[in-house]
Amino acid sequence: MIGKISGRLEYRTADHVLIDVRGVGYIVYVSERTLMELPANGEAVALYTEMLVREDNMQLFGFTSLLEKEWHRLLISVQGIGAKASLAILGTLGPDGVGRAIALGDIPAIKSAKGIGPKTAQRVVHELKDKAPAVMALGGSLSEAQGEAPVPVDDVIEPAAKPAPATKAPAAPAAGAAAQAEALSALSNLGYGPGDAAAAVAEASGHDPDLDTAGLIRAALQLLAPKG
Repeated sequence: MIGKISGRLEYRTADHVLIDVRGVGYIVYVSERTLMELPANGEAVALYTEMLVREDNMQLFGFTSLLEKEWHRLLISVQGIGAKASLAILGTLGPDGVGRAIALGDIPAIKSAKGIGPKTAQRVVHELKDKAPAVMALGGSLSEAQGEAPVPVDDVIEPAAKPAPATKAPAAPAAGAAAQAEALSALSNLGYGPGDAAAAVAEASGHDPDLDTAGLIRAALQLLAPKG
């Protein structure tokens, strides 16, 4: 399996790009959001990839971050969500937006993606609400793993990484201090300041000390949401 492609961006269309890797061109399907983040044609580019293998076809789907890739892997585990539908959701909301929508049970936000109906959006929220916190909390470590260094044009294709454990549901809900720590990590990865995140988690925990990690994240996000 191909887990990452590094090369020169040759051209782009509405839903895919062609990346030249030492004379071999790879067509990689991407979301609209990812397409907008890519450099100009002719420049160096690197994308994390997921390969879809069917009896009569093989396709590569590309992501600018490991977090986006993990959300894709989680989304396509939902019945009725294929790779193209996953890209539509990620292209509309972004990886952080997907996490917030699922944690808050925001079905209209998922439904706002092109081609996603109300029943499918409801299924996404229902099936992923317990798995989402693990990916949200993983955001920081995934950012560290991918690093910030530019990728040379002549880099070769890297072998696929082993699937991250974040795509699996937690074995058991966290409780107490552990749940608060995981909730704080997830909120920090979403861009909330330490003070605001800590205050929201503390308030949510005070209202219901028995909340697990997923419940704490949902409650804290509701407290942090703009009022009015």
